[in-house]
Amino acid sequence: MAKPKGGLTAWFGKGPKGDWVDIGAPKKKGKFQACGRKSATGSKRKYPKCVPRSKARSMSASQIKSAVSRKRSKAQGVGGKPTNVKTILKKKTSGRKSRNNKKKN
Repeated sequence: MAKPKGGLTAWFGKGPKGDWVDIGAPKKKGKFQACGRKSATGSKRKYPKCVPRSKARSMSASQIKSAVSRKRSKAQGVGGKPTNVKTILKKKTSGRKSRNNKKKN
């Protein structure tokens, strides 16, 4: 029986959907540590914000800082569920869009 395409192996393994890294724990020369930590109580590392390596490479330093701070500012593991935040926020527009007001003749 053939293995199904996708699944957790594809998601967390290497490839376009996989290879997750912790953007809150940078290494030297722009590299990132692998996602996760051994235990929350015994770890020196703060709560991880994980994204695929391809996404991490495309993010600017300010986007990374924003995503990590938003993730860590929320209460983690409420009700036994993981806390998720958007990785990249879209800019809010300032109210109404300008319209061409045409006079009716």
